[in-house]
Amino acid sequence: MKELPIKNVQPAIEIADAELVSLKNGMQLYLLPANKFAVMRLTLLFRAGSSRQSVPFSASATANLLAEGSEAMTAREISEQLDFHGSYFDVNTDRDYVYISFAMLSKFVPETLRVAEQLLLHPTFPEEEVETYRLKRKQRLQIERQKVDVRAREAFARAMFGADHPYGHSFEEAAYDQLTREELVAFYRRHYTASNGFAVCSGRIGDEERKALCALLEQLPAAEAAPRPEFPPICQEREVRLAHEGAVQSSIRIGRLLFPREHPDFVGMQVVAATLGGYFGSRLMQNLREQHGYTYGVISAMVNFEREGYLAIATQVGTEVTEEALKEIYYEIERLRHETMSDEELQLVKNIMTGEMMRILDGPFGIADVTIENILCGRTNRIITENVERIRSITPEEVQRLAEKYLRREDLVTVVVG
Repeated sequence: MKELPIKNVQPAIEIADAELVSLKNGMQLYLLPANKFAVMRLTLLFRAGSSRQSVPFSASATANLLAEGSEAMTAREISEQLDFHGSYFDVNTDRDYVYISFAMLSKFVPETLRVAEQLLLHPTFPEEEVETYRLKRKQRLQIERQKVDVRAREAFARAMFGADHPYGHSFEEAAYDQLTREELVAFYRRHYTASNGFAVCSGRIGDEERKALCALLEQLPAAEAAPRPEFPPICQEREVRLAHEGAVQSSIRIGRLLFPREHPDFVGMQVVAATLGGYFGSRLMQNLREQHGYTYGVISAMVNFEREGYLAIATQVGTEVTEEALKEIYYEIERLRHETMSDEELQLVKNIMTGEMMRILDGPFGIADVTIENILCGRTNRIITENVERIRSITPEEVQRLAEKYLRREDLVTVVVG
């Protein structure tokens, strides 16, 4: 019996745009109904990341202490209420934004939003909690900086942007001593406003849920958004080597400044990064791990900030093979720049990238995460289909062209700690 050829089926990826609701205080609420799921998640974004702070660590401290007491509830009561209803609260701060999320079962939406109201609108930042936070975080940072990968990450940011740039800052542990409750309250009042962020809600959203969400978010103050801070010029160092006493491994970071997600070559460079180190069978994994046994893992990826974007390669290797590992990383970069990859390898990379996108979008919370990224870039969810088609249509010759253009050795920043 003659076998039929297997067709490379490429399912379409289409996600509906979020419904935008503009509230009376200027807050923008994006709704992504998915009524077959008996859950709901509300995520708020505020432009309150570390690039907005004037006192070191005040951005992350403000976000992390929201749940440590409110006008009507203690930290323990907040935690108990969320646990009792099976609800989940998460906060994350990066250079540009703070992300605050509440995930809940549909039957406990009112109870969870009542707790959310306390955290978002009535935090008190108790003095004793601020003091405990200062001491714990200072100690944690001291311990973390004994690890080569943490020191390499901070050194790479400084080398990429400059020590005075908000994207390159790394403060001494003693800076935690400057944190005061008054500064956290001031930072909260300045940045946690309706005009300084937006909200995205996904899951089962009926009329009652919509009303409850609007009632909550319309209580946020309608103050003017804090002005966008001025950044100093970027000042790079091409190579940084730091000794780390007693280290048995070296942490390596290699990359270069490129562009944010809106740039027309961003998706193409995601393919380049994936080819180098974006999956288990990537070129760097095959070389450093499978062929030479230098490392357990290596990764390369495009990193996106509000104002900048860059490509980074990261790995840890034994100190005795540091130079050999660097040589092989540079070799794989040059090979991608000067040799056209096979159609079979590129098709594998494409399948992995589109498959990962489909995995992320398989549920209301993943869709919300991608929607947030698109909103931050000023795009609708239609860009998802465009990006997938861009990945599927890229050719080996274009991958080589992008690598040759953007990964010249003289443009790379290299940091080694070990």
